Amino acid sequence: MISVVHRIYPPGDPTDAEIGALYGGVRPAVEGRPWVGLSMITSLDGATAVDGLSGGLGNANDRAVFGALRAAADVIVVGARTATAEGYRPTARPGQRIAVVTSSGLVDTSGELFTSGCAFLVVPDDAGAIPTGVESIRAGQGSVDLAGALRQFTTIVPSTRFVLAEGGPRLNGALLDAGCLDELDLTIAPALVGGDSSRIVAGATELRRSWRLVHVLTDEDGYLFTRWVRSG
Repeated sequence: MISVVHRIYPPGDPTDAEIGALYGGVRPAVEGRPWVGLSMITSLDGATAVDGLSGGLGNANDRAVFGALRAAADVIVVGARTATAEGYRPTARPGQRIAVVTSSGLVDTSGELFTSGCAFLVVPDDAGAIPTGVESIRAGQGSVDLAGALRQFTTIVPSTRFVLAEGGPRLNGALLDAGCLDELDLTIAPALVGGDSSRIVAGATELRRSWRLVHVLTDEDGYLFTRWVRSG
């Protein structure tokens, strides 16, 4: 696995950079909630998946970026549909939890992701009963109040400082609308995909939001690895 890439931004002499060092580290708390980062990959034409799965777009370095972000995260947050489609399993890091967001509360909790104790549900206050033995956070009416839910993550994972969001696009859009996205780690794959794949964000209110570019990395395959932080 390649773990050294070429840094081409910030301006200056290009240098080699180690993925783990760039994507690890502690993030600051924000307004009484954890820092939230979003990890996504797109093709040149904006597709987020091939045959319905994001893995078809990536390479070894993209997987290394994803692994470094996961290693740094205290909680991973993912939409219920994405967790099912991508076949989410328990994480390898001790104490790390996966928060599965669902407005309906209708999630199959019989699989290893839940029976292992790794995952917990994030649902609205008016969602139905949660299966016995599955932890949950409730916030909002009709749909999940993500800002309110994030403030409660420390009740399940007391040390929560960095939450990594992994999609899908509607969860990303809801986080954007809630003002709860602080960091975007976006890989751009050197491919045109076509088809009708969704964007990295769906369903958010149309409103321009400003972000600051932190770095751009590249590798011998022509992938671009970018990091952005919210500036407004």
